Amino acid sequence: MFSLSRSRFSKGVLPTFRSAQRFQRPHTHRLVHTNGSSASATSNFAAKKSSWSSPTILLLGFIPVFAFALGTWQLQRLQWKINLIDELEEKLQRDPILLPKRINVSVIPEFAFRRVLLRGRWNHAHAMLLGPRVREGTHGYHVITPLVRTDGSTVLVDRGFIGKDFAEHHARDEEGEVEVLGMLRTSHKQNSFTPDNQPAEGKWYWADIDSMAESAGGEAAGVQPVFIEQIFDGHAGDATTYLSKGIPIGRSATVDVRNAHLSYVITWYSLSVFTTVMLGRVILKRRAQPRRPMPRR
Repeated sequence: MFSLSRSRFSKGVLPTFRSAQRFQRPHTHRLVHTNGSSASATSNFAAKKSSWSSPTILLLGFIPVFAFALGTWQLQRLQWKINLIDELEEKLQRDPILLPKRINVSVIPEFAFRRVLLRGRWNHAHAMLLGPRVREGTHGYHVITPLVRTDGSTVLVDRGFIGKDFAEHHARDEEGEVEVLGMLRTSHKQNSFTPDNQPAEGKWYWADIDSMAESAGGEAAGVQPVFIEQIFDGHAGDATTYLSKGIPIGRSATVDVRNAHLSYVITWYSLSVFTTVMLGRVILKRRAQPRRPMPRR
């Protein structure tokens, strides 16, 4: 009986022990798998934390600083332009000067907008039309006529605006000596929308003083690259009469320097404020998002 019981014990216990060993192996494997899940969750959490350096955050952080810097630069440019306009207006209020026979072209920018007094005769044979231009809704051109001064030298004078109906037969009845009050100007700058001048065809779209002086005879004929805009000091009724008779209407004695820096200042500072608000909203939104719990398996 003892042997029989031993035999039953041996048969009953050994399978049970082996079964326990089989059940313990998956438990060891599950422990290893849990460690892998923990590492994966940690990497996901680290990736979530590093999302603060995303391209959106970086861009929204860069734009306000960049726009603020540009706004500050434009503010400095605005102050510079205001000082420049004040200086030019002060020059315009000075008494007219007489130009020497031989003018130093390199110093003309320092005398821009200075009023000058000229005497001489019009050289209508070399008159040029600059345009097209528009004055109070009327289309036309500016008449550029060389003025042969009493000392023999010649300068270019923008006599003013005429309607396009008088472009080919504008008033040329001033054959004797004339007195012209004008202001010194520098050469115009051609922008990307202005066509190239065609001197051979007599088409002038912008005031290229050097080319105009050459077209009028150049240095050989005593023509100096000096550009003067004639001043019109009449009232509105006189301007209407001049326009109807084809008489050139000169410009007013004002400084027409463009100053748009204030609008640039407002634009850049507004962009800086707007993008700063956007950045703040994005940051608050990300902070308000609930963190995802770490996965457990």
